[in-house]
Amino acid sequence: MSTDNFIADSIKPKSDQLNADDLLTGPITVTIQGVRKGAADQPVIVDIGDARQPYKPCKSMRRVMSTIWGTDATAWVGQSLTLFCDPNVKWAGQQVGGIRISHITGIDKPQTLKLTETRGKKAPFTVEPLQATQQPRTERTIEERIAAAAQAYAQATTAEQIDKIAGQCEDLFAELNDEQKANLQQIHESSLQRAQG
Repeated sequence: MSTDNFIADSIKPKSDQLNADDLLTGPITVTIQGVRKGAADQPVIVDIGDARQPYKPCKSMRRVMSTIWGTDATAWVGQSLTLFCDPNVKWAGQQVGGIRISHITGIDKPQTLKLTETRGKKAPFTVEPLQATQQPRTERTIEERIAAAAQAYAQATTAEQIDKIAGQCEDLFAELNDEQKANLQQIHESSLQRAQG
């Protein structure tokens, strides 16, 4: 696995928004900097700062946010939420993965909502409270980052997903000792063999 940055850059999705693939190696906790009106298919654009592409929540996640924060967009600014990649999200009957909210400010206990899962079918979705002054650590230990990478590899089903995970692990790989590098390389190769059948 090369540590050259241009390799990682070459496999980044060309997109104007945060993608589920961007979260394959672990969740992120962000604070909303602004909210804008988008196009008809993605009517809400949430600016999350940290040089990240904006988050364009799906209808289900917009319902979570509006239920907790209300429908006044200005009230969303300054609120925080933790986003993660849910590999079980379906589109047109296929599991494609999607961004979901695990924690959110504005509540003091877990809140469960009934959200549409498929046409005519709803399922419970639970979001946990996120304290603005006690956000999850954004800096993780090497061991935690390796475990997150291993989990992402285990969930990957295509060679394309595995390549994207490898690109996101470039910085981590440069910090590992020889034994850790060998282990992560083995996980990468095993996942690739599994995906290729």
